[in-house]
Amino acid sequence: MAPWQWTIHETLEHLQRGEISAVEVTRAYLDRVEAFDSLLHAYLTVTPEAALAQAQEADARWAAWRRDPSTPLPSLNGIPLAIKDVICVRGVRCTCGSRILENFFPPYEATAVARLREAGAVFLGKTNTDEFGMGSSTENSAFGPTRNPWNPARVPGGSSGGSAAAVAADLCAGALGTDTGGSVRQPAAMCGVVGLKPTYGRVSRYGLVAYGSSLDQIGPITKDVQDAALLLQLIAGPDPRDATSWPAPVPDYTRALIPDLRGVRVGVPPEYFIPGMQPEVEQAVRKAIEVLAELGAEVIEVSLPHTRYALPTYYLIAPAEASANLARYDSVKYGLRIRGETIWDTYRLTRGNGFGPEVKRRIMLGTYALSAGYYDAYYLKAQKVRTLIRQDFERAFERVDVIVCPTSPTTAFRLGERTADPLQMYLADIFTITVNLAGICGISAPCGFDGDGLPIGLQILGPALGEEKILRVAYAYEQATPWHHQRPPIDATLQGRSRD
Repeated sequence: MAPWQWTIHETLEHLQRGEISAVEVTRAYLDRVEAFDSLLHAYLTVTPEAALAQAQEADARWAAWRRDPSTPLPSLNGIPLAIKDVICVRGVRCTCGSRILENFFPPYEATAVARLREAGAVFLGKTNTDEFGMGSSTENSAFGPTRNPWNPARVPGGSSGGSAAAVAADLCAGALGTDTGGSVRQPAAMCGVVGLKPTYGRVSRYGLVAYGSSLDQIGPITKDVQDAALLLQLIAGPDPRDATSWPAPVPDYTRALIPDLRGVRVGVPPEYFIPGMQPEVEQAVRKAIEVLAELGAEVIEVSLPHTRYALPTYYLIAPAEASANLARYDSVKYGLRIRGETIWDTYRLTRGNGFGPEVKRRIMLGTYALSAGYYDAYYLKAQKVRTLIRQDFERAFERVDVIVCPTSPTTAFRLGERTADPLQMYLADIFTITVNLAGICGISAPCGFDGDGLPIGLQILGPALGEEKILRVAYAYEQATPWHHQRPPIDATLQGRSRD
């Protein structure tokens, strides 16, 4: 196998044995990015010089460790990663997929990034995203869409589509994404990789450019479940710079990775198997549930009755928070500035030209929902329904350990297919948004393919701080099935032999 085909834990084993250097691994990934990213557009910024310098430092640490094994060695030493371009890396351009931040170079970095840096990670660059994380297909990026490695005529999902596509196409060993309504799990499902949305507050949001402050969460996108556990282990934990971070200690997530589900109660909600979903998706998920039962799990039907109200609830709360958060882009402090004759003209010109159509749509929706005379009828009512959704999960988790369902109602759709119909686009997240509204954790793992060879994702949900539970179930399922070994045939696609 080539170095870029290894998982994170496999790469660490090769590095530890001295079979390859961190510089060689990093060069292999950078060469792959150069060869394939013109097709996929997974990256917005690539930082080869900085990456190679970090890899050289990692090799020096490996050399010191070999001379004296008692020398402290970072746990991720020399592993090349990618970071979604809404998460700040010091000195590296952070656009959020928007013209309004096209030339923003943050002088600080996110806590999650700092923790990975301390662990010895190598940063290859920043990945494409729907503008400010607002989208389900990565088509809302001001710098052009990302394409799905399984079929470049299809979307990779969103908004972390760049990170998911980069992991699936072996353009990095792993990546960070963000999940406000499914933006880690849904693209992971559509690209056939693993995506984990931690409990709200489990990972610090410091350095994450805010979209929906009560919903946003940073999470890993990886080639397998073990890698997801490894990255979560490093980025999780309390942070004094984020008042919403959980003070609870971080367990050893890798200890939960056992291929045995005896004694585990798995809930299946009928509300997540709806008319109109792609039949192949339902069939694959139903088959996955059978596999869980064969592994020893007890399958129990649970009800989440307020799921039907999740979509309108989310699209009141998230735009309201976006309206407040994006007010800071006023052409005064930083970012794009287009001068007008008056200050009001400057505001209009800057925000009118700096924000894309979807961001403008959500700002207007949110501003309306928060306006005098409508706050109680819309935003306050949505918050009350959010409480009911959370209570549905709390009652369900009194009976079961995890809940399983599809990640997305369909596989990856065609580029441009839904851009003119926002409602159809929003429906792509119908199975993921409840997790963010309730503040719980969830993971998506590959569970099959449709007739066009496009990946299908199995979603496993757990209670607040239940990451060990979902990782255990995801790992047991993964080890019993072949799906995580399959990679997209992008070499053939690049040569013009696309299957679509």
